[in-house]
Amino acid sequence: MATLSPRDTGLPMPDQHNIAQAVVDVALRSAQPAELEPGKVYSLVTPDGRAHRFDLTGPEFTGKPPRKSGTTTVRDVDSFLAYFDKHGDNQSEVYADVERRTITAVLDAHAADAPRWSGHRLELQLRHTASWQAWTDIDNKLLEQDRFATFLEDNLVDLVEPDSATMLELAESFEATTKADFQSSQRLDSGQRRFSYVEETSAKAGHKGDIVIPATLTLALRPFEGAEPYKVVARFKYRLDKESLRLGIKLDRPGDVLAAAFADIRTLIDSGISEHIAVLNGSPSR
Repeated sequence: MATLSPRDTGLPMPDQHNIAQAVVDVALRSAQPAELEPGKVYSLVTPDGRAHRFDLTGPEFTGKPPRKSGTTTVRDVDSFLAYFDKHGDNQSEVYADVERRTITAVLDAHAADAPRWSGHRLELQLRHTASWQAWTDIDNKLLEQDRFATFLEDNLVDLVEPDSATMLELAESFEATTKADFQSSQRLDSGQRRFSYVEETSAKAGHKGDIVIPATLTLALRPFEGAEPYKVVARFKYRLDKESLRLGIKLDRPGDVLAAAFADIRTLIDSGISEHIAVLNGSPSR
């Protein structure tokens, strides 16, 4: 039997393009899925001519963040150096802000020949010790005898000169004479001051006595947690008012002590990081 062609039957001729596209569509539907490698970007043009982009670089595909970021806060030099040693490199930058008394490392700072993110940072935020805070809280204030005596007893450990035993005895004298009438004060050749009082008691009326206080105290205080102790001089202050005695201390230039302590901390960090990195004065850009 003779085979009739579409032309002989009067039917429309098949479109060769449609036949080819049908073959492609069948092939695409029957193709096995391909495994893509995480961490890369792929592009694909579908049969309809549209381009598609597949980004597999996100943490949901790689299982890790694309870069280090955030600011870590530490409180002492050893912690700063330990973190810097783990995350820093020779392109990192370190800044000392004298006013804020902070030291900041930009661990991923811009390299000389290439920009970086500058988003991973380390900051040393210094905190005052309890002893420094205690003495500065009463600096240049006058307290009643019993309050001042209690303060001395609570902070004997910070005293260098006079020693703690002498100051404990003085504190007990203040406590024992809270109801006495202080009538006069006299400055001695040694710089000490003698306070004379009259104490009225049921056992002995008109008992008189003296209390001698030193001109200055020498303290050993750590300004910041993790810092070494520094010598701080405190001068005694007093007010004899209406037969009552009020006492206090005036710290000698505590700001200079803080500045010296911060400078020493900066020096420790400067010597502890890479020799290729200098600690800069100022603060990093945001």
